[in-house]
Amino acid sequence: MNRVAYPGTFDPITNGHIDLVERAAKLFDTVVVAVAESPKKRPLLPLEQRVALTKASLAHLKNVEVVGFNCLLVQLLNEQNCNVILRGLRAVSDFEYEFQLANMNRKLAPEAESLFLTPAEHLSYISSTLIREIASLGGDVSKFVHPEVSKALVEHFSNQ
Repeated sequence: MNRVAYPGTFDPITNGHIDLVERAAKLFDTVVVAVAESPKKRPLLPLEQRVALTKASLAHLKNVEVVGFNCLLVQLLNEQNCNVILRGLRAVSDFEYEFQLANMNRKLAPEAESLFLTPAEHLSYISSTLIREIASLGGDVSKFVHPEVSKALVEHFSNQ
C-alpha cells in the first residue's frame, strides 16, 4: 500500500494545494496531508484552525487524511507509514529550494521517495503568501480558496 505525505504549512490551504491533493489521490492509496506547526514561519492562523480548514477543503476526497505535526518530517513519515513525500512546484523559482529539500530528505529517509507535481496551469500563480496579503487588505480571495477558508480569513482580519 503506497501512502504519500504532503507536508506544508497550509497557511492557508489554497485551490492550488487542493488540486495537487486531488491529483495525488488518484495515484496513491492514501494521501496524508501533514499540516506543519512551523512556528519559525510565524503562521497567520493557528495549527488547529489550519488543520480544520484543510479537512473542510478536502472532505470530498475519501482517501485523504489530514494531520497536524511539529516534528521532523522523517518522524512523521514513520508515524504515518508513508513511503513517498509529495511536493508541489508552481514555477522554476520553486525548484532550487525543493531540490535541496528532496536531497536532505533522501539523506534522512533513504527509504522515502520525493515526488513533484505541478498544479493546473490556471492555479500555478496562487500562493498562500499572496492569499494572506490580499485578504489582509480586504480583497476577495474566494476564487482562490475553499469557501470555509475565505470565511476564516475575513473573520481573522475583521477582528484586527
